[in-house]
Amino acid sequence: MLSGKVAIITGASSGIGRAMALKFAAEGASIVCADRNPNGPKQKETTHEHLQLRGDKSIFVAADVSDESSVQNIIQQAVREYGRIDIMINNAGIAHEASHPQPIWETTIDVFDSTWKVNVRGVFLGCKYAGEQMLKQRKATGRARNGTIINVASVLGILGKPGTPAYAAAKGGVIAMTRAIAMDFAPHGIHCNSILPGFTRTPMISATADVSDLEKELAKTHPLQRLGEPDEIANAALFLASEMSDGITSLNMSVDGGLHGKLGV
Repeated sequence: MLSGKVAIITGASSGIGRAMALKFAAEGASIVCADRNPNGPKQKETTHEHLQLRGDKSIFVAADVSDESSVQNIIQQAVREYGRIDIMINNAGIAHEASHPQPIWETTIDVFDSTWKVNVRGVFLGCKYAGEQMLKQRKATGRARNGTIINVASVLGILGKPGTPAYAAAKGGVIAMTRAIAMDFAPHGIHCNSILPGFTRTPMISATADVSDLEKELAKTHPLQRLGEPDEIANAALFLASEMSDGITSLNMSVDGGLHGKLGV
């Protein structure tokens, strides 16, 4: 499905990013694993190592997505290794409030600023510099679809949740930014969409409490009565990155087990 494509995935070391890297590689894509650290928690091998052991094409680039030069380096390394970029997935993010939910009057400026810096500025930089490269390639190839950008937001960006003012604001910003830049890129054949996961079984979630207790809590309001799985988010990303979604841009796709629907959003 993605044979010959080159995909950059930020936050690829664990959770949703790792699932996307494994899924995209299995579909034939060459992968650029970008993350602060090569390995996620409780993993025997890095995402990059795992892909190489499978015989997939992969490189690892150490990156801080909030830093402009670091994001530029991701793009440069990808082009140096593979010659082009077809897919940019801005997945890296932080959630201080996942383990320490706090009302706004207790949320510090440092927490707000650091959350915004990674979750919004990082997405902006990824879209900007990957988009610039895709525009250059368009002039050279003249293809109808000249690139795909997928931003990982969150259903909390539209629903909100008590104790998460910084995270909800940041993910809401990603949702709005996705719609805006999709309009900029559309005339140039570059598709830009976002995915809004619900509560998903990742290290970020499991660090908050015992997973079984968390599932019981979510079951009271969650239509599917379970956490989402990283592979489910990766499947949505695969659809948005493939030719099956050629008619779609500016979409904010909820993959939350129906949580937003139950709340009437």
